[in-house]
Amino acid sequence: MRGTKRGPLRGTLAAVAAATLVVGLAACGSGSGGAGGGDQTASISGPSGSDDGADLTLWTRAPLELQAKALVEAYNASHENHVELTVVPNDDYVTKVGAAAGSGGLPDLFAADIVYTPNWTSQGLFKDITSNIDQLPSAGSINEGHLKAGTYEGKEYVLPFVEDLSVMMWNKELYREAGLDPDKGPTTLAEFKEQAEAVQKLGKPDTYGTYFGGNCGGCTVFTWFPMIWASGQDVLNDDGTQSLLNSDTAKQVYSTWHDLQAAGAIAPGSRDETGATWTGAFQKGQIGVMPYPATLLSTVSKTVDVGVAPIPGVEGGGSTFVGGDGIGISKDSEKADQAWNFLSWLMSDDAQVGVLAANGTTPSRTDLAQNKYTADDPRQATINEIAGAADSKTPFAPNFQTAFNATGSPWITLVRDQVYSDDPGDLDAQNEAITAALAD
Repeated sequence: MRGTKRGPLRGTLAAVAAATLVVGLAACGSGSGGAGGGDQTASISGPSGSDDGADLTLWTRAPLELQAKALVEAYNASHENHVELTVVPNDDYVTKVGAAAGSGGLPDLFAADIVYTPNWTSQGLFKDITSNIDQLPSAGSINEGHLKAGTYEGKEYVLPFVEDLSVMMWNKELYREAGLDPDKGPTTLAEFKEQAEAVQKLGKPDTYGTYFGGNCGGCTVFTWFPMIWASGQDVLNDDGTQSLLNSDTAKQVYSTWHDLQAAGAIAPGSRDETGATWTGAFQKGQIGVMPYPATLLSTVSKTVDVGVAPIPGVEGGGSTFVGGDGIGISKDSEKADQAWNFLSWLMSDDAQVGVLAANGTTPSRTDLAQNKYTADDPRQATINEIAGAADSKTPFAPNFQTAFNATGSPWITLVRDQVYSDDPGDLDAQNEAITAALAD
């Protein structure tokens, strides 16, 4: 492993799909790789692999379609190798990967929601690329959270594919109408509450102070965990087996959202929001301020005069959930040399700046946070700076899916009880239920 310290991440995956993966591997075996930990080292001829005209296959889930297509098109246009991209609906992705893993039919390359990556590395779905990552000129600046999520028993299996960050966004026009400074978003949780309530007091039809995915585990970890991190607290222990979501800091996060709900400042649709439409109301100009995906800046800017800032903590600070997807060479690939050529190019300036940054996506390398495109939009520069901040994190837990993202997860139970119930129940018991799910 490298001694260089690397700089400092969404998606809701179905629990039944996760179960299908595990059962499928147990019943069918794991093709050429073997479940229970990656035991294959990719055989690669040099630091850049081979570009000899091979046909490669790559799978990604639908939320990353825009970035994936742009990357593949750029690679195909500049290389002899040719990558065939398959975009899979988000809700079907884990099932498809599980079935392919059990039958030895995985593509050469496939992406994985970064919070689910630890499960797939431990199942042996990727080849070991540790030594190849070590040889990359950019090794010391690659996103640390993505690399950690793709590390199993000291070996690295995954590189960042596309990063997504959670940031605070606000509607400047609604702020002006509410008598707020349109150039200053919230810097504490108290200011977030005050500003959301100020927009709510406008009394505009179909317009509300804030919004969140009230029935979406992936949405709430993406946007609430940073409030705790920015306050200097952790949400999990280091090995992802114990929940720390009953701290005094966490209680203040929950009470902030409970008070906003009591004040009528959270749009009613939030209560049943499962994630499919959780960004829509803000994009329509109907929400004052909310934590929001950074990758949608270019989209939302077409309809809203929007401000961007880090997600604040109780008394200040700023953080983000560094999410998105990692990508690796599958255990079934017989073209590891050529597949690595794609991955090594993915970490290059041409891909990180020329494709990702050019399309409004944060580079996965901290040394490229400031680039020629950030000069055109200071908000994107802010987003890139947030990505590299010390309190910006990617949570690590092998059973993250069960504990947080799955429908009816103990985390969702906690969130709904704390926000929508007049009697939120025993927080310690709710936190312990998350710990139990993490340990399963």
